[in-house]
Amino acid sequence: MRIITLFFTLTLAGHAMAETVFEDFSNEAGSRWDYVADRVMGGVSEGRAEIIGKGPDALLRLTGTVSTENNGGFLQVRQRFSDPWPANATGLKVRVRGNGQSYYVFLKTPDLSRVWYSYRAPFVASDVWSEVTLPFDDFRPSHDGMPESFTVADVNSIAIVAYGADYSADVTLDWIKLY
Repeated sequence: MRIITLFFTLTLAGHAMAETVFEDFSNEAGSRWDYVADRVMGGVSEGRAEIIGKGPDALLRLTGTVSTENNGGFLQVRQRFSDPWPANATGLKVRVRGNGQSYYVFLKTPDLSRVWYSYRAPFVASDVWSEVTLPFDDFRPSHDGMPESFTVADVNSIAIVAYGADYSADVTLDWIKLY
């Protein structure tokens, strides 16, 4: 069972707004996250995902070589889940460090008709720890014919993805929050 931690901040209007930790990579996070590469479709990208550290010091790291050869081009670490996200959440925040490359967050909902469909938002992982804010309005459908938007409470999968170009991937996450 996932432990959800709430932090409260005051807005200018004086109303409390909840920020929820979705994942802090503690409590056996390795059993919740799966590594997948384009090799499942004949690609040649190589990499790995691992949980580094334990307890409150745990981090998720995705490393490898992304190759677009043979119609490939991705490495990802993903989590599928059944507990709905709060319907009033407006985005994600991710504390991240990397190698200066671009990465993506992919979100999925159960109504997507193809396994490769997702809603995607890019971010850059600089070489120092930084907090990246990704409003749900910035997520775009991956393919024509998909609905333009999604219902937050329907999201049932999140992935951190190195995608779409030939490069060395190295991205580490400290936490993922909903706001």
